[in-house]
Amino acid sequence: MPGYFPRTQDFLSSTWENYKASKQTDRRVKTGFLTILFADIARSTQIYETLGDSSAQNLISACLFLLSKVVAQCQGKVVKTIGDEVLCTFSNADDAVKAARAMHYAVDQMPVVDKSGLFPPNIRVGIHTGHVVIKGKEVVGDAVTVASRMVGLAKQRQIITTEQTINLLKPEYQAISRCIDRTTIKGKTGELNIHELIWEPDATDELDSPALSVLIKSRLKLLFRDHSINIDQNRPSVTMGREPHNDIVVEGSRVSRSHACIEYRRGRFVLVDRSTNGTYLLVNGKQGIVKRVETPLYGDGIIGLAQKVNPDSSDAIHFTIRP
Repeated sequence: MPGYFPRTQDFLSSTWENYKASKQTDRRVKTGFLTILFADIARSTQIYETLGDSSAQNLISACLFLLSKVVAQCQGKVVKTIGDEVLCTFSNADDAVKAARAMHYAVDQMPVVDKSGLFPPNIRVGIHTGHVVIKGKEVVGDAVTVASRMVGLAKQRQIITTEQTINLLKPEYQAISRCIDRTTIKGKTGELNIHELIWEPDATDELDSPALSVLIKSRLKLLFRDHSINIDQNRPSVTMGREPHNDIVVEGSRVSRSHACIEYRRGRFVLVDRSTNGTYLLVNGKQGIVKRVETPLYGDGIIGLAQKVNPDSSDAIHFTIRP
């Protein structure tokens, strides 16, 4: 009995402190209606393989810092970075789209790492708007899940979002969107319409109403020595390599039998490398390598199979994309 009351006082004191702590936690939990944006650095595995851990980490950190700076300039908030990805929130969808476009432009201006053989990193962006739960510095809920799914669907140099977000955008941003697919999201019923927001100047300048009318007619012209090939919806693929079965045959011991191909996909053109020694690209004076991955092609450039190229190289494959 003598120790009963002190123990009771300790218990009551502890209970009261726990109660106050729980009320403080409750006050930190809020709900909101926000636009969620995920930006992911594409091909980060290749960056690590090419540069090594230390240099690759420096490049990725510099890229994430640049993305975070853009978010702040567009009135957004960085929630956290996860490896090679940044999660951020915006109070309205227009600011999120403005940030997504600015992110792509900013990354394009990053300097190429000397002797790395890499272009500046490309990013992919996923956006969705909806209700969220805010717990301290964390943001959770369906909107975060759907936005994460959008960045997972995006290819490099793409901005992918949902129809719900499109409906909240001002007309000038709605005008540069196109519905590209429908998909299901785990835990949600029904299908969602998936939209791409076209951000690159060459593409947005050409968009009409309907938005896809010019893109569908895009054509890529390949020129190799005296051989010319057009790639479009009528001829959607061209192969390159050292074996005679390829559309473009380039001799050389470092050139793979079926080295690479260019594919036409919904008005866009993609270079697919399947080789051992990689495919080099010279675009806007910057030369980089594509190895066992896909990369989109834009404007004019030069392709080299397993070797660096310049405009006068005998094995240079020139390409030009025009509507």
